Amino acid sequence: MIVAALYQFTRFPDPAALKPALLETCLAHGVKGSLLLAAEGINGTIAGSREGIDAALAAIRALPGCEGLEWKESPADSMPFGRMKVKLKREIVTMGLPDVDPLARVGNYVAPADWNALISDPETVVIDTRNDYEVAIGTFQGAVDPGTRAFGEFPDWWQSHRDEFAGKRIAMFCTGGIRCEKSTNYLLGQGLNEVYHLKGGILKYLEDVPETESLWQGQCFVFDDRVSVGHGLVPGGYDSCGACRRPVTPEDQADPVYEEGVCCPACAQEYSAEDRARFRERQHQMLLAAKRGTQHLGA
Repeated sequence: MIVAALYQFTRFPDPAALKPALLETCLAHGVKGSLLLAAEGINGTIAGSREGIDAALAAIRALPGCEGLEWKESPADSMPFGRMKVKLKREIVTMGLPDVDPLARVGNYVAPADWNALISDPETVVIDTRNDYEVAIGTFQGAVDPGTRAFGEFPDWWQSHRDEFAGKRIAMFCTGGIRCEKSTNYLLGQGLNEVYHLKGGILKYLEDVPETESLWQGQCFVFDDRVSVGHGLVPGGYDSCGACRRPVTPEDQADPVYEEGVCCPACAQEYSAEDRARFRERQHQMLLAAKRGTQHLGA
């Protein structure tokens, strides 16, 4: 099974018109996953056979402005998605600032082979632009963790901390590169000049850089049933919480508050009793489906 992560910033005058044919192609070739369409482009992760992924990628490359599409592939032992979704969104990665435009300009791309030298320079501030639960299971040595729960919180975090980084070179990274397209454009708009980001994101770094030379520590969170990957993009050893989707360790599962499909230590105080009842019923239906040898779509 092949998993392909992709994004492309481009201008789609009518994203809704692109949805039916794209969905039909994926379904016809057994491809599952999620694709987001917006006026600013396309973003998503899909999985399938070699033939299926090739057909889906060909359909995406045929979209306006996507002929130069780049993507990252990694292996999966089984299908990591329950269904295929193509969704229409206001943004393909939500920052919430309409003036941020990666098509206008972005920071300097740094190839994985050159990343270690850049982030090892004491004059470089390395910023992880991902969410707190992603950072918790792995990040680059010495990276700043903004502690954000959603990417849309990044601009406020920057405004609160920008004086700490005055005169420094800024290097940012994220899972596949898409968040850095927006965050580097944002920082350039704030008057910074030396702004860099990891080309292809963590996934490309883990694919290209040997573990013996790597400055990456831990696992990289991914938004599918694999939960995380490590060096060589080999699936990691995490499960995910059925309620909040955060990664959970064996230690988390041994915690008294943990309930499979319902609650983990990180989200113990985040949902109502009604939500918990709904999660329990979903978990019950998933177990029944497993006994029947089928997959519940709520998985």
